Amino acid sequence: MPGLLEVNHLSISFFTPRGEVEAVRDVSFSLNAGEVLAVVGESGCGKSVLCKGIMKLLPPIARIKSGSICINGTDITGYGERDMQRLRGKLFSMVFQDPMSVLNPTMTIGAQIGEAVKVHQPRIAKKELTEKVIGFMELVGIDKPEERMKMYPHQFSGGMRQRSVMATALAGNPKILFADEPTTALDVTIQAQILDLLRDVQKKLGTATVFVSHDLGVVARVADRVAVMYAGKIVETGTVEEVYYDPRHPYTWGLMRALPAFSKGQDYLYAIPGMPPTLIDPPKGDAFACRNEYALAIDYREEPPLFPITDTHYAATWLLDKRAPRITAPIRRWKDE
Repeated sequence: MPGLLEVNHLSISFFTPRGEVEAVRDVSFSLNAGEVLAVVGESGCGKSVLCKGIMKLLPPIARIKSGSICINGTDITGYGERDMQRLRGKLFSMVFQDPMSVLNPTMTIGAQIGEAVKVHQPRIAKKELTEKVIGFMELVGIDKPEERMKMYPHQFSGGMRQRSVMATALAGNPKILFADEPTTALDVTIQAQILDLLRDVQKKLGTATVFVSHDLGVVARVADRVAVMYAGKIVETGTVEEVYYDPRHPYTWGLMRALPAFSKGQDYLYAIPGMPPTLIDPPKGDAFACRNEYALAIDYREEPPLFPITDTHYAATWLLDKRAPRITAPIRRWKDE
């Protein structure tokens, strides 16, 4: 049975004066109703472009080169701006990374949430609108909403502003929520609160969520499944238990070794050597080969397919080929910590 969201062989490029930047390369994944899929990887690997590409929020220099995006079996790849405006907010919505760049400093919080409600219910009565705004503010954990709906963004803390952005994103009761690193600009204590809130809201509303992050430690708190991206491609995907307890791609090993939990008793925090490749001219073969201490000769010639490990766990590394040498993951299992 097809999922709520089906992305098949999606490729997105930016056409710049310096050349074509292949930001997303042949990405496929599915998202089921009520599920949380985490997309993780280093900055610049294509996570945000993937989400914005699905919502058609890309700049004019970007273009979907190939692939398809299907919602409930309907292909929306060719939809224009007018058609997408009908879907945004109602079918899917997005929580962005920096709330201060999203909120309008000249409007009250209540007016901004109310504006999102009125987009989909233009004839709603004033009293009912106020009740809905208060309800969404309560849903995201904003105390005393009757008072705070009259306040401006600069009067809110970072965590409160992010809650307000979440309330605005949920105002259209979307079936799919894209959360683009919603905790990056917050301190650690508030991060935990926002993550718990995201999970609570997802359970209450049954909203399917795509959670974007560069931190595997954060992802473990909220996700059901994980997709690891590198150089515009998904290089490993599986359930949280499979990716955390039995990672198979050397890039996933590197991300996990960089977590503080795996550096106990050491003098420094591990960092993956080298730099990600430029996507104006992606390297031949496996894009991670030049940073991979376990790279094989074939990695520099041919791009690896996604090898199946279980029915739900896949990784794109030649180390999983039956002819490859057996390599033990250079990390302790998460459950041993």
